[in-house]
Amino acid sequence: MIDVNQLRKGTTFLEGDNIWKVTNYHHHKPGRGNATIRLTVRNMRTGATREMTYNSGERVQDIEVGDHNVEYLYDDGEFLTFMDLETFDQPQLRRSVFGDDLHFLLENMQIRLFSYGDEIIDYELPTSGDYKVIEAEPGFAGDTANNPSKRVTIETGLQVQVPMFVAAGDTIRVKTEDGSYVTRV
Repeated sequence: MIDVNQLRKGTTFLEGDNIWKVTNYHHHKPGRGNATIRLTVRNMRTGATREMTYNSGERVQDIEVGDHNVEYLYDDGEFLTFMDLETFDQPQLRRSVFGDDLHFLLENMQIRLFSYGDEIIDYELPTSGDYKVIEAEPGFAGDTANNPSKRVTIETGLQVQVPMFVAAGDTIRVKTEDGSYVTRV
């Protein structure tokens, strides 16, 4: 058990049957009375977020979350299969767990899976990835004063806004956080 004053962004704790991860922490001390701790938390099983408020001095059950470096192997249509780089186990996760982040997964990409007991509860993608441009609109000479850009499609199907000089066949680096263009590789 830990005091709620020790909760910070990224801390994981157990309340009831739910595993919560703190996404925002705010300590509020009014002029009189006890301090309150306001948290924005995400349910690690369902992905739902909510606000929680605790009085200073309350305690919650902290948990130890294990992390495993895994390599993405393949998608069978319903499940994504990974391989643990230490034990060579092959955990599978439903496609729905990744949501829009599916557009950033490439075969042989290394990611981190977080688990509590035998249950995988979260994942972490690399900060950026290198992707091949499959389709690109043609670039037109002329309008260079306004920093023109165009839309391209990368090998995972994601559309990315890029500078005019990027062409089909190029490899570009894309941020996995927001899907924005970083550089041509």
